Amino acid sequence: MKRVVSISIGSSRRNKTTEVEILGEKFIIERIGTDGDLKKAIELIKELDGKVDAFGMGGIDLYLSAGNKRYIIKDALPLKNAAKITPIVDGSGLKNTLERKVIKYIQKKGIVDLKGKKVLMTSVMDRFGMAQAFYEEGARLIIGDLMFALNIPIPLHSLKVVYFLSFIIVPIVVRLPFEMIYPTGDKQLKIDSKKYERFYKEADIIAGDFLFIKKYMPERLDGKIIVTNTVTQEDVDMMKERGVKILITTTPNIGGRSFGTNVMEGVLVAIAGKKQEEMTPQDYDELLNKIGFEPRIEYLQ
Repeated sequence: MKRVVSISIGSSRRNKTTEVEILGEKFIIERIGTDGDLKKAIELIKELDGKVDAFGMGGIDLYLSAGNKRYIIKDALPLKNAAKITPIVDGSGLKNTLERKVIKYIQKKGIVDLKGKKVLMTSVMDRFGMAQAFYEEGARLIIGDLMFALNIPIPLHSLKVVYFLSFIIVPIVVRLPFEMIYPTGDKQLKIDSKKYERFYKEADIIAGDFLFIKKYMPERLDGKIIVTNTVTQEDVDMMKERGVKILITTTPNIGGRSFGTNVMEGVLVAIAGKKQEEMTPQDYDELLNKIGFEPRIEYLQ
């Protein structure tokens, strides 16, 4: 039996352990939150290093990309370095493969006709593959990187502009304390429902990291479609109450929970027996096709 553990700097209230069989092998998949405590996360990684098959790095990314160049997030590096034996991944390997596939899948299967739809993406720099797939299928983008990460109330609409700005913004952002750009610990439980309400209302689809989506989620989202991952049953109930029509998660439903891309990437790395740096997009594609991962699609109304 293999064990994959996501050590997250997010809220411990979102913890979950489940067992699943993949390609004939049993996995224990576990998520442990440290409520924003980086030191505790590092201690847990050191304690479990060599005792589990893969770590997921939850609540924080290791890299942000600007064009073809990747920059390491300063606060994430000690977490990565704490694992000396067990492979540790942050989900970035899957974001450009699995998430791109999911957007193509929902269009091809006729689940949602994306042509002409307005899509509010909380962060394109975090999920460029998903954003590119939406654009290729004819969707119109409302890009929220400045709003959701930097608290600058200016939406963008062009991937070319984001691509250009990334060369200026990313080298600065990766040096900031991570809690300044992403909700950690108890901040993950707070919602400012009015701040960017008009952009949610304008969009047909809201897509991206769920904690970013939740951060400014309005009281009513009637008829909206949400494309995300890492949702708990509590999150699903909240979306249903607020009128969300369809929930699509890029990772499958495992034990009533859609785990993050870092967990799913940890599973793939454990199966392959490789480190993140040794995995190629082709490796991820081949394993995803072999396993037959499909997105979770839930009609909430």
